[in-house]
Amino acid sequence: MIEVRDLQVSYGERTVARVPELDVRAGECVAIVGESGSGKSTTLLSLLGLTEGARVSGSVRVCGVDVLRAPERRLRELRGARVALVMQSPQAALNPTTRLGVLMRRALRLHGVAAGERALAAVCARAAEAVMLDPAILRRYPHEISGGQAQRFAIALAIALGAQVILADEPTSALDVTVQAEVVGVLRRLREERGLALLLVSHDLALVSTIADRVLVMREGEVVEAGPAAEVLARPSHPYTRELLEALP
Repeated sequence: MIEVRDLQVSYGERTVARVPELDVRAGECVAIVGESGSGKSTTLLSLLGLTEGARVSGSVRVCGVDVLRAPERRLRELRGARVALVMQSPQAALNPTTRLGVLMRRALRLHGVAAGERALAAVCARAAEAVMLDPAILRRYPHEISGGQAQRFAIALAIALGAQVILADEPTSALDVTVQAEVVGVLRRLREERGLALLLVSHDLALVSTIADRVLVMREGEVVEAGPAAEVLARPSHPYTRELLEALP
């Protein structure tokens, strides 16, 4: 679902992310970990052609689309409908004056889902239930839901659109431990049941250990270690990875 080779993202003379190889298959979770400023989010955004102002080189294919060479029209078809981006604070992207159900139905229409109001409402309700939300929540406004519910709503929107790949950028960092577990549980179940490919960006190695199949460790824009999650987290070979693990409370 994701195939990256020799990716390099630069602003002016400064290279902020360099990823020699990154593959994510259907039903697999790959995590990119590292401290703030290590290039994790930049790598994630480059997969959707969203690194505005940057010079990007290499090869990036997502769902068969050559992201670095595709026209904007093709990228708009890819974003949302096939690849969903779940950000750290989804509430910031939700119109506070519009009910959640209206927001979801509007997104479906913008991505070409042609159906009547009743059919769209049914799609939205099923998507909400898939992430353990009561469909009644779709009648609420963004300020009436919690952070964990907002994260699950963002995932529900991806499901409603039929996304095959979810890119999750620190999806649990602003949540308490109990809600974190709920969100991670939803992502794990969707990956297993629907075969979604999941690319997770996080600095939380404890969280990563519960869901990731493989891990890339980034520092100052470079991948310093990569491999199966169980191996990297149990027997790290790079000193920086060991430092990250030792910093866990």
